Amino acid sequence: MRLSSSAAVGPAAALPSVAFLFLGETLLIPHLWPIAEALAQAAPDLAIHIWVATSAHERLLAPWAAAWPNMSLRRAPGFRDLPDLPPGANPPLPPKLPMLARLAPLLRSSAVTVCAEQTSLWIPFLAPWLGLRFVKTSHGVGSMSARDDRRRRAATRMLVPSERERTTYLARGFDPARVVATGYVKASFRQRTSAAALFATDRPILLYTPHWQRHRSSWWAWGREIVAFLAAQDRWNVILAPHQRLFEHDPEAAAVLEAVAHLPHMHCDRQSFAMVDGSYTAAADLYLGDSSSQVVEYLARPRPCLFLNPQKIDWQATDDHDFWRCGDVVDRLSDLEDALATASNRHPIYAATQQSFAQSSLGDTSDQAPKNCAKTILSLAQR
Repeated sequence: MRLSSSAAVGPAAALPSVAFLFLGETLLIPHLWPIAEALAQAAPDLAIHIWVATSAHERLLAPWAAAWPNMSLRRAPGFRDLPDLPPGANPPLPPKLPMLARLAPLLRSSAVTVCAEQTSLWIPFLAPWLGLRFVKTSHGVGSMSARDDRRRRAATRMLVPSERERTTYLARGFDPARVVATGYVKASFRQRTSAAALFATDRPILLYTPHWQRHRSSWWAWGREIVAFLAAQDRWNVILAPHQRLFEHDPEAAAVLEAVAHLPHMHCDRQSFAMVDGSYTAAADLYLGDSSSQVVEYLARPRPCLFLNPQKIDWQATDDHDFWRCGDVVDRLSDLEDALATASNRHPIYAATQQSFAQSSLGDTSDQAPKNCAKTILSLAQR
């Protein structure tokens, strides 16, 4: 693995190449990196260019990429160096559209470009004459995905986790040949942080992870009261790990977490990579949340769930909250204490629903998922 500037040429430049775009939030990395690894293993003669937007991405990816001789790490135009950012923190990103405009010509040497977010699809959407073939893989899964975003139609291939998810695109008129069900890639992410030593006392672990969008979140209505309640109780060890972007929209949220972070049963996270790499959903014994798609990956191993509904949404009348069928829904904050006390005993009511929902939503959660993605990418690259 070599580090290259945006203008430099990586190893084996004469061979076909594939570009991976790590230009967005760090939460995208676990959805994309296992595919890059699987492709590097399946095609050792294929040059793989790993484009990064900031030094935070570079610090995470460089040691992993070093294991693969056919990978080169490249800095995207407008690369932002952030030497004082704590390791693993979600970085402030360079302006995305100017970066993409300058990056587009550099991608013409790659047979395929792979991304995990919609923004990068502006390139094939606005400049189809460049002839660039983009493969868009999913980040997260669930009924709140922005499936109607017009940029998705510019992707040569859409990689989705399950046949259930695939049918939602076919119902919108997508070409069946362009939408491929591969399995849930993030389940194969190997670089997750160990959560084994978070707490000195052995107790069940509760994960509270409110959504970042106000209209979908429990945070603004109930979050402060929930944090205070969890800090005062001693039955659960608690991981407070909101969506990374919540702190952009509520500047006071960090202080709320910091006020209880000293307590031995409270682990408060607002900037580490563990927030997004699957560590906390793997460690938790009970999920407390609202609309985050993280609940779907949590349900890959069925466990108790509670869902918070301060907006009094008629969730059974919409498709947006179908995962709320997997646990009790709390409509009044005063009911939360009793709901937490009975969640484990009530779990058998929901266990079969959880298993069915997770299997139909996530598809294959084995190491085969990134291999399926790599196979699709390789077939395009060889054309």
